[in-house]
Amino acid sequence: MSIILGIDVGGSTTKVVGLKDKEPFGMLQVKAGDQITSLYGAIGNFLRGHHVDLGEVSAFSLTGVGASFISEQIYGIKTLKVNEFTAIGHGALLLSGLSEALVVSMGTGTAFVRAGKGFAERVGGSGIGGGTILGLASQLLGKNDIDAILALAQLGKLENVDLTVRDIVGHDIPSLASNLTAANFGKIKSTASESDIALGIINMVFQTIGMLAVFAMRNDPIQNVVLTGTLTTFPQASSILTPFSKLSDMNFIIPKNAEFATALGATLVQ
Repeated sequence: MSIILGIDVGGSTTKVVGLKDKEPFGMLQVKAGDQITSLYGAIGNFLRGHHVDLGEVSAFSLTGVGASFISEQIYGIKTLKVNEFTAIGHGALLLSGLSEALVVSMGTGTAFVRAGKGFAERVGGSGIGGGTILGLASQLLGKNDIDAILALAQLGKLENVDLTVRDIVGHDIPSLASNLTAANFGKIKSTASESDIALGIINMVFQTIGMLAVFAMRNDPIQNVVLTGTLTTFPQASSILTPFSKLSDMNFIIPKNAEFATALGATLVQ
């Protein structure tokens, strides 16, 4: 039996996926104050939670921004480093069952990766992501805890902050539904609640990411967009992003366990 642990050491979380005899068997996510603590804590929690002895692990396969902080062999076991964009692409294709796609990895920022059989290449990236949500919520709402922000957003109403096409022209126009956003925060008033603002922030970030994905593939025959990363776990992710399928004639997909795509991809590159 051979076990490989794929570990995505991100800016704020560390994710672990186990591969046993070439089959995924467990997934875990932890948060910590620094990336080294997060990495070793995640390994310990995964081994204990899945009843795996350290001696059964044949390799650690690291990826993510925090992987650069590791220069030694972890616990004396073979330790590999995998290009993050390669891991993003291969992990997303496996989770989605697709042979090719634009993969949108939404974490602190956002990466766009074009992936297919035997390749994964970075198309571009954006500073818009989870970090944007936390930063704006901290300044506008005085909150920097993501769970508190999400709880607020669940009660929010976009019509209290966003300007829509209906607000401008009063009706649908060809290829442009009246409920589409014309300007994020373009209608906000002093009566807007904290919940309205929280939802407005999340909506703005997801809509920006969705349009960037459409623009990235404007002159490419690929029609599938696979969404991955921590932001896919937000309650609003599906309701805001999947409608882009109708708007753009592209298929926006959030596969099961999408937040673990990069860690899974790391186990596949040996």
